[in-house]
Amino acid sequence: MRPPNILVVLSDEHTAAAAGWAGHPQVRTPHLDHLAAQSVSFDRAYTNSPMCVPSRLSLMTGRYVHQIGAWDNGVIPDPTYRTWGHHLREAGYTSVLAGRTHFNGPDRLLGFDRRLTDDLDFWLDHSGRPPRRTADWQRPTNSHVTEHGPGDHVHTQHDVAATDAALEFLRDPGEPPFLLYVGYMHPHFPLVAPPEFRELYDAADVELPVVADEQHPVISLLRHGFRNDEPVTEEQLREATACYWALISHLDFQIGRLLAAVPDDTVVIYTSDHGEMAGHQGIWQKQCFYEPAVHIPLLLRHPALEPARADAQVSLVDLLPTLRNIAGLPPDPALPGQSLLDPHDRPVLSEYHAQGMLNGGFMLKSGPWKYCYYGKAHPPELFNLDEDPQELHDLSAETPLVQRLDAELRLLLDPDATDARAKADQAVRLSRG
Repeated sequence: MRPPNILVVLSDEHTAAAAGWAGHPQVRTPHLDHLAAQSVSFDRAYTNSPMCVPSRLSLMTGRYVHQIGAWDNGVIPDPTYRTWGHHLREAGYTSVLAGRTHFNGPDRLLGFDRRLTDDLDFWLDHSGRPPRRTADWQRPTNSHVTEHGPGDHVHTQHDVAATDAALEFLRDPGEPPFLLYVGYMHPHFPLVAPPEFRELYDAADVELPVVADEQHPVISLLRHGFRNDEPVTEEQLREATACYWALISHLDFQIGRLLAAVPDDTVVIYTSDHGEMAGHQGIWQKQCFYEPAVHIPLLLRHPALEPARADAQVSLVDLLPTLRNIAGLPPDPALPGQSLLDPHDRPVLSEYHAQGMLNGGFMLKSGPWKYCYYGKAHPPELFNLDEDPQELHDLSAETPLVQRLDAELRLLLDPDATDARAKADQAVRLSRG
């Protein structure tokens, strides 16, 4: 029996809670809501890194960030690591890319067979240089909050072009089966939204996010580095949030165009590379382990699966084992993930090794517990998400529980040795000029 065609849609910076099917009372996502009604929705899905390039290389290779040295947004992929395209070629798939992939360097296929449209050039790094990880580093501006409002933007143009190219491919895809990946910029900042989608929202209806009374020193430095400690007005916060929602609605519209063009027997996967803090804890962008940054949407529509809300805790490294399973390939024991066709609950690992943090950050999400380790120089953070979903009450003073979760983290990696390896690699890349 021929394996099914597969459409994978990846957005950028879409936090799990900001969608109609996720229960948000304001964000309008009618097309994704319809997809969710036909899908298994993984309501506890997480990114393996709250940063674009590391997350995407982890996703494409099915390996954790530390396994492939994908430490930061300057990394150029190691050509020895096999991606979805390499794997599914074994099952006879033609693999096609359209739009946002955000992998760097001259190889624009990375194991795929064809590319319909590429990334925006100014997002790509061909130097391989790492970011500067020093206490005095700062982003040039806080435009990721203050640049907002209705208007046309090159990101919107990119996303429309990616949809157009994908639809043209779908009209004549050639001999089946195919794997079509479509990547979108939205809802990534700048928060400049198409006017007709900005009109869907009233900024006065925005509920201002909660900020803890005291913040962890690592988070305080992160906020300083990304200029999130600079004052913004309540009006700016409301408008920025409304524009973020509008970008999600435009993304939803583009996805609706794709869904209208694929038959019901096409496997469809929707997810995002990471989330967006959108002012929670006083942070915009991501680069941390709070829920809005690491908790992502994940939908899987498969003809053999009944629609459901899945409680299993999963992450983006599970996508490649899933694709292999769908394609009829046996499990690859070298991959740390699991197939989402038959998932089981297990701890999730996320890591961050880039600007704003002097030392590597590591998150273990195990059951209701979220444990964040920031190296020996700083205390960890610990939250019980069942009792404290806003992550306002740090429980890291509970020593026995911290010790248990720290031991569980070290079953997956040695965080201090990993941090040292990341810094050594970044130093070598910096020395190359």
